[in-house]
Amino acid sequence: MWLHSLGYVGFKGQNLQQWQYFASEYIGLQLQDAARSSLSFRMDDRKQRVVIDSDGDAAQRFFGWEVADKAAFEAFLSHLDAHDVAFSRGSAALAAQRHVSELVCLQDPLGNPLEVFYGAAVADTLFVPSRNISGFRTGTQGLGHIVLTVSSIDAVKPFYEDILGFQLSDYALRPFRAYFFHTNSRHHSLAMVETGVNGVHHLMMELFSLDDVGQAYDLAQRDELVGVTLGRHTNDFMTSFYFKSPAGVMIEYGWGGREIEPATWQPFECEYGPSLWGHERSWLTEDKKREARDLRIQAARDGHRELVQVMAGNHHTMQEVCPWWQAQLAAVA
Repeated sequence: MWLHSLGYVGFKGQNLQQWQYFASEYIGLQLQDAARSSLSFRMDDRKQRVVIDSDGDAAQRFFGWEVADKAAFEAFLSHLDAHDVAFSRGSAALAAQRHVSELVCLQDPLGNPLEVFYGAAVADTLFVPSRNISGFRTGTQGLGHIVLTVSSIDAVKPFYEDILGFQLSDYALRPFRAYFFHTNSRHHSLAMVETGVNGVHHLMMELFSLDDVGQAYDLAQRDELVGVTLGRHTNDFMTSFYFKSPAGVMIEYGWGGREIEPATWQPFECEYGPSLWGHERSWLTEDKKREARDLRIQAARDGHRELVQVMAGNHHTMQEVCPWWQAQLAAVA
């Protein structure tokens, strides 16, 4: 895989004051820099992860994908040349603005601006969240994941697989077509939802504590910012809900994401759709909401459950015997 993580994202937002309040009071990002026409935010030791720019078209955005080092960067550019993919090297000024050593700019078949870089700058101070949260799970898995809305998955999927090197994690065909792709041990760093419209569906950020998610859910409910209700995904096992952001792009706020082993992973179909329970989607039509709900209810009837994904030391083990868990152990013995 050429790219190893989602390094940073940028969105256009006309109301910077509204964005600063949203990022600070709800998400917990740390304001890194506030200029006349832009804001930048931290979420870990990196100098910059999220950029909001008020200049130009409010629909514009960019996604920064990271490679390991300069050698990998130059090899990737040779790979683009060999496949006749147009690109331009970013200027030194743009690299400084992104806080990276070098970057290259290109577009996917839908016109989404992509940037590939190496050498992200690390801040010389500790990350201090603007809200009392445990912090964001980033590191080698990157910022999180981005989900695109597309008119046709088949039209863009070969570019991300054959040119950028993403690998398929799994897919859902109901209540809508959705394909999920990985580039590291995070279950997916990229996904595509076939809606008939090209755009951005959501950006996912993963927290270290389930309570961080629940407490943010209270805030979102209080201020009527819930775009998708609390639920758990069938494929990456994430427990999450979705904020409505000032730019229209939703922010998935989650906990307990699944790790995979890319070298041995086998894709599969999510037969119960993308969610095991919950996740009532405000953006779906009424008939698709019913279809999604029926799939979740069928999963419950079939006793479809998944193990909770926790870090060592972030849980207590109960003493009682769980019949379902004992059955899982017996099945693999």
